[in-house]
Formats: sequence, structure tokens, C-alpha cells
Amino acid sequence: MAKKGIESFFEALFFAPRPYHYCVIFLLLPLSLIYGSLMLLRRLLARRESFSLPVISIGNLIVGGSGKTPFAIALASHYPGTTIISRGYGRQSSGLIEVSRRGEILASVEESGDEAMLMAQSLPLCSVIVSEDRKKAIRKAIGEGAKQIILDDGFNRVDIEKFEILLEPARIANHFPFPAGPYREFSFVKQYADLLLRENRDFKRKVHYSDLGKRMLLATAISRPERLDPYLPEGVVSRYYLPDHAYFDEEKLKSLMRECSADSLLVTRKDAVKMGGFKLPLSIIELEIVINESVMKKIALYCKRFDPETP
Repeated sequence: MAKKGIESFFEALFFAPRPYHYCVIFLLLPLSLIYGSLMLLRRLLARRESFSLPVISIGNLIVGGSGKTPFAIALASHYPGTTIISRGYGRQSSGLIEVSRRGEILASVEESGDEAMLMAQSLPLCSVIVSEDRKKAIRKAIGEGAKQIILDDGFNRVDIEKFEILLEPARIANHFPFPAGPYREFSFVKQYADLLLRENRDFKRKVHYSDLGKRMLLATAISRPERLDPYLPEGVVSRYYLPDHAYFDEEKLKSLMRECSADSLLVTRKDAVKMGGFKLPLSIIELEIVINESVMKKIALYCKRFDPETP
């Protein structure tokens, strides 16, 4: 495992604190109060710009993964002509880049980042744009004929009028704002969401596998990789973790496979998009989100405000 000690410490403090973590949490609370207050002030003072089409934000209040990307894929698959706009975390580029236009891939994974490329490859009837400036990207999408906009990780974009969907994990152990906890803002700002969706209640994960080997090295660069543990198939003989969005070195992976006599790499689809040119056998974990029908109906009602013929 290739995670640094300080990163592992704070990951445990955020998501699975033990008694000794609370000494550090207590010391960091004044900073958390200042940070949370500044973020709240920013939200309350923001001037929001409206657009002429539905803008749906999928976000969360905690750092790290909560299923935003697979949720965005699941939602966009019901709305052909949608453009997904993301910041493009982990990309080796800057500015506005069209990753795909109605299924046609226009950028490399290095330019787009892993999550944006995964969405582009998964949605042949939609488009994907990455940009630090979300408003500029929305205007670009409107110019390209988008029917709806999905903002990936958009809850903190407080200057845009949008339909707010907040995703929550099934369990949250630490409710403090950063740096004493995983919250990006005070937890009570969830009241600003139009839909507050909890995993295993409002949406569920389904897991599929392809090309499983007998002896597999699990190699992944996702936030909190232990989230994969309940979904791992038999045959995992070793694990290799990198920080979220990190890129893999093919020769390093070959060496690790030899050390543990693995016959394939077990990776998520998010990891696999960064291994397109690798000459290594891949076993894929595919995580799919299933959204409750009642949730889909509420989203459809919002979209109908802009176009009464929206299904």
C-alpha cells in the first residue's frame, strides 16, 4: 500500500475515528469553527445566476467519495442530450476542455481526469465538459445545444441557481467541518439541498465483475479504498493503493504482480480508464448506482418547469 502516514491518519480521523483521534479533533476545532463560518458566510452572501435550462447539481458535504460520479452516470442515462460539467479532478490540464460531444471522445484521460473520462465513455448520448469556471462551461454547453446540465460536485458552487442533490453515505462517524472532520461546511447547511439522498435508502450500489482472475492484485486510486472491501470477489492476493486520481506506472504494477504471483489486476472502471495503453490483464469491478423511482420523479418535476414535454 502506497499511502503516506499522515494521509492515512487523517482518513481514519475523518471517517473512522478512534479514541486517540479525539485529542487531535479537539485541538483543531477552533480552525474548524473559523473555516465553517467563512464557508457559511460565502453561501449566504452569494449572488446566484440563473440559466435557461435545468441545472442539476450532484454533490456531497464530506470530502472523499460518496458515489457522485456513478450517480451522475445513472441520472444522465435517463436524459439524452445532457451535458455533465466537472472540474476535472486529477487532470494534467487547465481551462475549459470538451471531453466528449454526444459520445464522441475529444480529449485524452490526462486532459480530462479519470472521472470525467469514465462519464464520457459511459454515456454515448451525452456530453462532458471539464472547467474550473462552471458558468463558462454552462454557457458553452448551451451553445452546443444541451438539454440539461448536470454539475458534478456542484454543491459548493454557490453562485449558480440549480436543483441541489446532496448524497450522504449510509453512516457518518465524524460530523465536524474540516480540518477536524470531513465536512466541507457545517453539517446543517444540508437544509439548502432540494434532495438529501442517503445510500441504501434512496440509492443503492450494484456490483458487476468482468474477466476475474484466480489470483488478483487489487490496484486502485480512489478515495477511501476500504469502501471496496464489501464488494471484493474471491482471489484478491494483494493490494496496492494510491491517492485519489493518481496515475499508475505500468512497470511498477508488473513488478507488484510478479511479487504476489498475480495473474491479473483487479481495478475499478475509474482506474481502468487510465490504463488504456497498458499491456496487463485487467479484471474490472463495475459499480452501478440504482436510484429510487420516487427520487427520479422529483427530478423530472424540476425539469418539467423548463420544458413541459420532458419525460
